Amino acid sequence: MWSPKPEKLSWANDEVHVWRADLQQPPELQETYLGLLDQDERARAARFHFAQHRRRFVLSRGFLRVLLGRYLEIEPERVRFAYGPYGKPSLLDEHGASRLRFNASHSHELAVYAFVRDCEIGVDVEYVKEDFETEDIARHFFSAYEVETLAGLPEPERAAAFFRCWTRKEAYIKAIGSGLSHPLDDFDVTLAPDAPAALLRDYRDEQATSRWSMFNLELDKYAGALVVESVNVTGVQTYDYLTP
Repeated sequence: MWSPKPEKLSWANDEVHVWRADLQQPPELQETYLGLLDQDERARAARFHFAQHRRRFVLSRGFLRVLLGRYLEIEPERVRFAYGPYGKPSLLDEHGASRLRFNASHSHELAVYAFVRDCEIGVDVEYVKEDFETEDIARHFFSAYEVETLAGLPEPERAAAFFRCWTRKEAYIKAIGSGLSHPLDDFDVTLAPDAPAALLRDYRDEQATSRWSMFNLELDKYAGALVVESVNVTGVQTYDYLTP
C-alpha cells in the first residue's frame, strides 16, 4: 500500500497524497528540523516536559514543513500557517496556494500527513494499545450504534475496533474543521473488521454521507483514517517518508 517516496512529485488534480513518517530519528535531524520551525513552534516545543514528547513534536512539524515546501516549491522555513477557530491549520494567503489543503496527525513514533487540492481533508493516527479501557471510553464518547457494535465483537477484536472508530471520528471532525464542538456521539462510523471505512450518518447534517469519503490507512501497530470531501477526488496515493 505504501510506495517509496518519489524523487519528483507527480500530482493529479483529483488525487489525495498521504505520507507516513517515522519519528525515531537521529538527534542531529531533530536539531536540523528545530531550525526550520518558527518562533511559535519553538516555544511550543520548549514547553514539553519530556524529551521524547519534544522530539516527536519537532520532527512531526519538521516533516510537515519539508513536505509542504516540496508541494509549494519553497524552503521549508518559509512556510507560514494560519489556524481556524478550532485550531485546524492551513496556509497563509501569502503563499498564493489557496488550492492546497492539508492535515496532519502523530501518535507515539509515527506521523501521518494528507494533501489535496480544492477541498477539505482530515487525517488521524493512533497507536493501538491492547490494554486500553476501550469500553468505558466508548460509552462516554461513541454513539449508541458504535457502542453496541463494539460490544458485539469478540473480545480480542475490540481494541483494534475501538481505535479504528476513534481515528475515523477524529479524522471526520478534523475534516469539517469543528473540533470537539461537534460531539463524537452525534455521528456514526463503521468499526467492525469486515466493514469498509465509512461515515454512516451525521445527525446534524443529513447530506454529510454524500459529501465526505472515508478511507482506512494500513499502519501496522497503528490505526489510521482519512476523510476528504468527495467532490472531484478519485484516488489516494500513499508514500513512505520513513527516512529523511
